[in-house]
Amino acid sequence: MLRVLAVDDEVPALEELAYLLRQDARVEHVSIAANGVTALQDMVQMIGAGERLDGVFLDIRMPGLDGFDLARLVGGFPSPPRLVFVTAHEECAVQAFELEAVDYLLKPVRAGRLAEAVRRLEAASAPPGANGADDVIPVELGGRTRFVPQQAVWFAEAKGDYVRLHTVDGSYLVRMSLAALERRWESSGFIRVHRSTLVSAKHVSELRYDGGRVLLTVGTETLTVSRRHTRQVREQLVRQFRADTPGVPR
Repeated sequence: MLRVLAVDDEVPALEELAYLLRQDARVEHVSIAANGVTALQDMVQMIGAGERLDGVFLDIRMPGLDGFDLARLVGGFPSPPRLVFVTAHEECAVQAFELEAVDYLLKPVRAGRLAEAVRRLEAASAPPGANGADDVIPVELGGRTRFVPQQAVWFAEAKGDYVRLHTVDGSYLVRMSLAALERRWESSGFIRVHRSTLVSAKHVSELRYDGGRVLLTVGTETLTVSRRHTRQVREQLVRQFRADTPGVPR
């Protein structure tokens, strides 16, 4: 059961969001805050009292402390709650996901779409390895936003302040650090094989040795595993194989 906080400076929108959340059987408790400052104070108080907070449903454009500023502050908490942005502004999606948001809802919020956001929040809040959340990453393509599902990603490469996602359909550049992506997908079978490369274990079809190097076949690509990561990669791939193969001892 989830404990969440809804934040919006527009009272009718806040009341409607809280009402819809309370109708969801997966939501145990809903707190509300009418601005970013109050929300931050409430979260600090909850943490101080030892209360659990699983997620924050957060408007973006608010006076004073806006949603993005609040999200950055929340990210500094020891165990930050997951974020779901709820806004009328479609153009902010990429920035929201750079802040590791679980979902991005457009107003007016539909009950069915909110239920999907709650499902994603529930999956993201579960202990590592307890779910297979189908996370998505938004990428900008010629004025359009395309959502790339985690399941489609073969591997990701660090490119300065960006990450390039490689899929069967091509590659996409996203403004995000590889470390942030690794944290986000750590329970979904993604393995660090090099300081600049993160690989989806389920897309690895071969591991081989070549002149002292360890090579992986991932999709249609061949990647080199660094010496530092070789043992960990081998062990993690074996665990993945055992977990995915019925009848094989774990």
